[in-house]
Amino acid sequence: MKFGIVGCGLIGHKRARALGDFRLVVCADAAPEKAEALAAEHPGCRPSADFRDAVEDPRVDALIVATTNDALTPVALAAVEAGKHVLVEKPAARDAAELRPLLAAAERQRVVVKVGFNHRFHPALQQARRIFDEGGVGELMYIRGRYGHGGRLGYEREWRADPEIAGGGELLDQGVHLIDLARWFAGDFVEVSGHVGTFFWPMAVEDNGFALLKTARGQVAWLHASCSEWKNLFSFELFGRLGKLQVDGLGGSYGTERLTFYRMLPELGPPETTGWKFPREDASWQAELEHFAACIQSGARPNGSLEDALAALEIVGRLYGRGPG
Repeated sequence: MKFGIVGCGLIGHKRARALGDFRLVVCADAAPEKAEALAAEHPGCRPSADFRDAVEDPRVDALIVATTNDALTPVALAAVEAGKHVLVEKPAARDAAELRPLLAAAERQRVVVKVGFNHRFHPALQQARRIFDEGGVGELMYIRGRYGHGGRLGYEREWRADPEIAGGGELLDQGVHLIDLARWFAGDFVEVSGHVGTFFWPMAVEDNGFALLKTARGQVAWLHASCSEWKNLFSFELFGRLGKLQVDGLGGSYGTERLTFYRMLPELGPPETTGWKFPREDASWQAELEHFAACIQSGARPNGSLEDALAALEIVGRLYGRGPG
């Protein structure tokens, strides 16, 4: 299988490194020097400043789209219309309305489109999902999730601070991962409330987003995404009637990735505690790409689909006061 990449920044490089035995044949970026730098790391890869070169290259079986948010859907849509399979970075679009034509085109063209929800493929979350599916924590009661970083000098002048390019702030950036993970475990949310606010950074989008989500069965997800966290943090907790699963860290600046399973005893009191550490380099990118390739081979629906992205974007839209989109 041969790949192309559009968007040769940090995420584009991460996706390229995760290709493993797959071959990168073309990469494109509006900044030619970025495309040339990525191509130099992959012998035989052709760089371009025009994304259409990657979309139209007959050698490309699947395209990875790792652009700024405003270009995610247009590039992915062009690739789908050209009959390519697509892995498009989260959030896949700036809002739900922008994403709908891509979903319709993917169905029409019968190609696989996966959204880059790589957190589903972190080993701690994969292990948590296995324990959850086996009934280890019993019936889910509620979820608590926190995700945040501290920004950097000049953060308010980056593209993520521009609503026309980004479509939103921290809720759409890191918060969409929390929303997606909460849906992965709890299912659809029918009630959405919360607050978005700009507390620290002088920019036109929010730097903190708070969400209170509720399923039809009354299960709750309480989520907070922040770019004024100062010390990078990831914490995701699932509370069931029989126990609790807690994931902390994502590696790197977020700390060693860990899973702790607290199993309640019949007499209650201190739970039986089991912990796992995952100190190795983040392999979620490669695991997600291998899953994407397997879905192309089998025609299966991806774990992290356009439908999942649409549902997450509808929740973000309601928290932004836009309605479901």
